[in-house]
Amino acid sequence: MAHIIVVGNEKGGSGKSTTSMHIATALVRMGHSVGALDLDLRQKSFGRYVENRKSYVEKHGVDLACPDYHDLPEIDSKSLQPGENVYDHRLSAAVATLEPDSDFILIDCPGSHTRLSQVAHSLADTLVTPLNDSFVDFDLLARVDPETNKILGPSVYSEMVWNARQLRAQAGLPPIDWVVVRNRLAAQNMHNKQKMGEALESLSKRIGFRVAPGFGERVIFRELFPRGLTLLDLRDIGVKGQMNISNVAARQELRELVKSLNLPGVEVDF
Repeated sequence: MAHIIVVGNEKGGSGKSTTSMHIATALVRMGHSVGALDLDLRQKSFGRYVENRKSYVEKHGVDLACPDYHDLPEIDSKSLQPGENVYDHRLSAAVATLEPDSDFILIDCPGSHTRLSQVAHSLADTLVTPLNDSFVDFDLLARVDPETNKILGPSVYSEMVWNARQLRAQAGLPPIDWVVVRNRLAAQNMHNKQKMGEALESLSKRIGFRVAPGFGERVIFRELFPRGLTLLDLRDIGVKGQMNISNVAARQELRELVKSLNLPGVEVDF
């Protein structure tokens, strides 16, 4: 069976699509077959990222690793069983289509609570939650006292992950490996970094996730999306000046992120 990676966060602007694309293409470059789905049926940022990549490949005649991206299939409502949810059926049909030919299936969830996102979380073998490295976004995981920063309890998103874990346990499936990724790490403001690190470490023990380093705040990511490119492509496309110190550092961040996921059968070699 394919190992399912779900990238989920109920807040927008945390770098989910960037994280999804970089993980998916890195795995393909390392020789793994990767199926991909975008459950944000309105914006489809991840889906558009893949489309941009295919357009770049066709226009420039280069060979770039790309996941096998599929849209969710349309379902005739007459084919549903009594009480069956159409979105459940569309997601299960998409996963069933991808699974026979995939080592991994990466599912990018919308930045909001939806039925599709809820079901996808219950399918996750590995759950990746990108989080901006700021207390503004920390409440995605927990409610915090604004005066003392004391953790008061889990957030609605953390409760959804808990429910997904319960469903998997009831079905006899392995537990979810939940990895919270610290994105948009600033080069300065070490005090905030330290406080965030301490808060995440404390919360991780309470609600059961691991913390992994993500991507720093870099202009390069805004430039890559419209061309469908990733950090690992810069050396391949032959554009002078792309591999500056900042981009080399970002590539190392990607390497550390993929390593920290501890995915089965994956030996990071880039």
